[in-house]
Amino acid sequence: MYPALPNHLTWARIVAIPIFIGIFYLPDDWLGSQQKNLFSTLLFVGAAVTDLLDGYIARRYKLTTPFGAFLDPVADKLIVAAALILLVELDRVGAVIAAIIIGREITISALREWMAKVGASRSVAVSMIGKVKTAAQMIAIPMLLYGAPLFGIDVQRVGTWLIYLAAVLTLWSMFYYLRRAQPAASGGGHDGRRSTG
Repeated sequence: MYPALPNHLTWARIVAIPIFIGIFYLPDDWLGSQQKNLFSTLLFVGAAVTDLLDGYIARRYKLTTPFGAFLDPVADKLIVAAALILLVELDRVGAVIAAIIIGREITISALREWMAKVGASRSVAVSMIGKVKTAAQMIAIPMLLYGAPLFGIDVQRVGTWLIYLAAVLTLWSMFYYLRRAQPAASGGGHDGRRSTG
């Protein structure tokens, strides 16, 4: 197994961002509106698949590296933020919803970095709330990008409800992580035990 493959897959997600955004700025005589929706959806889904794949390969073949552990969540947050900003511009997601989700990601990333510095990073390990939020978000975004009915399903409506759910879970998980970090923030210390959250 090629040792750098997981990191290359992660870099591919980052490189895909300007392509993903640029699709919507192509002239209409190059790509029609629905074709732009389709190609952007496929690109986003492809990026999500590489996210699953690089993590699996890194764990399966013991190719994890500190740089990979840093880069992977950065790539995830960048492509999600880019997609949300694009959806706001396309008037498919409210600016408040996008601000909640992006703001939470910035807040929790900063919190995790600080908690790692004080030796309490396990207190803000990924929780089940965070995982459900991510799942709702990653299903909602391609639906909203595609926008048109599919197999008789109003994809836009379903995606809208899922992104609202993701926003609620985003706030819930943010307050959960902030509460978990409170003992360290107030000088209560850290006992070194593994977090089950």
